[in-house]
Amino acid sequence: MSDQKQPPKQINVELPKDLDATYANFAIISHSPHELIIDFAQILPAMPKARVQARVLLTPANAKMLLQALGDNLAKYERHFGVIGGINPGNFDPRSGKLGGLQWTVGSEDEAPEDGQSNDQ
Repeated sequence: MSDQKQPPKQINVELPKDLDATYANFAIISHSPHELIIDFAQILPAMPKARVQARVLLTPANAKMLLQALGDNLAKYERHFGVIGGINPGNFDPRSGKLGGLQWTVGSEDEAPEDGQSNDQ
């Protein structure tokens, strides 16, 4: 085996011309033992419901690499444009599901919870 470094492998990534960009200002992250699921949604002012626009499934290893890549890119962004303003941690309570004083639930109104209990609080 040689001590020489191998050149990095290149991956050609295709970005289809007809791919629509989707704006999301809210994400719901869940996981199973084998994958992480990120649902990207839009929350609009005065609208009591957020609609998921895209769902991305990742392996835990890929999710960790995404976390690292996001951290690296945010650091570069802040070096170039300045520090990003703080997020108000009191605005969303993940335990109660309250965001901006509203109660948020995941799922449609037609879906019944798997355990047979109501989503109403």
